[in-house]
Amino acid sequence: MIPSPAEIGAEEAVANLVLWLKLVVEAIGALVISLGTILAILRFARGAFPPAPRDFTEARLTLARFLAIALEFQLGADILSTAVAPSWDAIGKLAAIAVIRTALNYFLSREMQEEEQPPSV
Repeated sequence: MIPSPAEIGAEEAVANLVLWLKLVVEAIGALVISLGTILAILRFARGAFPPAPRDFTEARLTLARFLAIALEFQLGADILSTAVAPSWDAIGKLAAIAVIRTALNYFLSREMQEEEQPPSV
């Protein structure tokens, strides 16, 4: 069955809307990474200079938290782009990206939990 011009127009409008939404979600992810980097640099600089040099766990945890949430935004953007044009190639790429980002997020979360817990005596 051949789609009518109205159906083609509606599909195109939805596809364009989803692509714009994907762009917005990717931009939010990039902004989150930028903000986390700036905050981590500030915490690093604050702890690097006398009178009170200290370890940089706080700076690392700050950056890790922001990276974890940014990974979620980026994965959401990838899901949006695949929802518009679901070719097997795009689905395979999404699966690979999802596995890599999920693994990164898992290890970031695990490291954050280990760093936040006080050492047991």
